[in-house]
Amino acid sequence: MTSASAALPQQPGRTKAFLRLVMIEHSVFALPFAYIAALTAMYEWDANIHWGRLLLVTVAMVGLRTFAMAVNRIIDREIDARNPRTAHRELVTGAMSVKHAWTGALIALVVFLGAAALLNPLCLALAPIAVVPMVVYPYGKRFTNFPQAILGLAQAMGPIGGWLAITGSWSWDAVILGLAVGIWIGGFDLIYACQDVETDRRVGVKSVPARFGIPAAIRGARACHTVTTALFVWYAVATDAGVFFWLGLLIVAGAFGYEHTIVRPHDLTRLNRAFFSVNGFIGIALFVCALLDLLVRGLTV
Repeated sequence: MTSASAALPQQPGRTKAFLRLVMIEHSVFALPFAYIAALTAMYEWDANIHWGRLLLVTVAMVGLRTFAMAVNRIIDREIDARNPRTAHRELVTGAMSVKHAWTGALIALVVFLGAAALLNPLCLALAPIAVVPMVVYPYGKRFTNFPQAILGLAQAMGPIGGWLAITGSWSWDAVILGLAVGIWIGGFDLIYACQDVETDRRVGVKSVPARFGIPAAIRGARACHTVTTALFVWYAVATDAGVFFWLGLLIVAGAFGYEHTIVRPHDLTRLNRAFFSVNGFIGIALFVCALLDLLVRGLTV
């Protein structure tokens, strides 16, 4: 068997390893809110769903998030190797080489920029601005105790970009939704960081839990999610949302309440349920309610 033929079966393995590396399934956290913004913009524009544009929004969001996650893993690989929780990640174990991770990241970046270019000139012009916080975030834990603020800024780009993709113009309503999403994700990342406090302190990684303690981080997350709820309400008022969207906000408020009852400063045993299950549910539930609301109000499929 030649070396070339022996290399062929490795390709699917690399692809699978890359998809694990970037945790592609976690797109569920941000993608629904880009859809909410895009569909609301369509409703206000001509009350029709433009499937081609919605597909390009999906491609752009997944491309940018894939690039961000790959770069994050590349930059953090030495830190990950020193943390027992993350020592199994593909760049640490050797399941994925740095070269191939960079290749995947750059392909994802090209896909994102291509989708932005196909949407409208403003999306393409602003695309580099969306990339910057994605690259800065993994370095944040090296110079600030508040890297979640950078993460929140990065995540806020989704709804703003989703609205720009449809209208080609700025919208403060989208900014309200973007801030809500950014503060929400920054808040639950405060909770997620609590499980690495001892390791972070040992290796010198900066975070709110490592600097101020787990109780302070939990309180900070509660404050973030209170502000998030208020911003969702502001967005509902600003866009004249109907009963289904308000029902979605009640569901979200209930989910936030549940999340903060199962995670306590001295009991992090259900942290993964709070992080993955509850927050994934929040995005999907609000999207479904927002879509129903827009359809009832006259959005045409």
